[in-house]
Amino acid sequence: MTSEQSQSQSQQLMVQNSGSLSFSSNLSKEDEEMSRSALSTFRAKEEEIERKRMEVREKVQAQMGRVEEETKRLAVIREELEALADPMRKEVQVVRKKIDAVNKELKPLGHTCQKKEREYKEALEAFNDKNKEKVQLITKLMELVSESEKMRLKKLEELSKNIETIHLK
Repeated sequence: MTSEQSQSQSQQLMVQNSGSLSFSSNLSKEDEEMSRSALSTFRAKEEEIERKRMEVREKVQAQMGRVEEETKRLAVIREELEALADPMRKEVQVVRKKIDAVNKELKPLGHTCQKKEREYKEALEAFNDKNKEKVQLITKLMELVSESEKMRLKKLEELSKNIETIHLK
C-alpha cells in the first residue's frame, strides 16, 4: 500500500468518524476509543513500513558502495594483469592518460567556442537587422526630403506667380 493510499484511507476514516460524531451525539466512548485505536494502529503500521523502507534503502546504498569499491579493485587488478602482458603498457597508459587529460581540457574549450560562435552569430544578426533598419530610415528620410523639396518648389512657384501678378497690376 502506498503512502498516498494510506493517507487517503486515514482521511476517509477521519471524515467518517467526524461525520458520525456530528450526526450522532450518542456515539459511545468505546466507539471513539476503538476509532482512535484503529487510527493509531494504522499510523504505527505506516511508521513501521516507512522505517523498514528506509532500512532497505540504507542497505541498498551500502551494497552500492561495496559494489563501487569492488569495481575499482577489479579495475586495478585488470590494469596489473595487462601490465604483465605488455611491457610497454605503462608508457602507453601514461600517454593515454595525457590524451584523456587534454580531452578533458578540450571539452570546455569546445563549449566556450560554440558559445562564442552563437554569440557572434546573434551579434551579427542584430548588427544586420540594425543596418537594415538604418537603410530603411535613410530611404524614408530621402523620400521625405525629396517630397519636402517638391512642396517647397511648388510653393515658391506659387509665390513667384503671386509676385508676378502683383507686378502686373
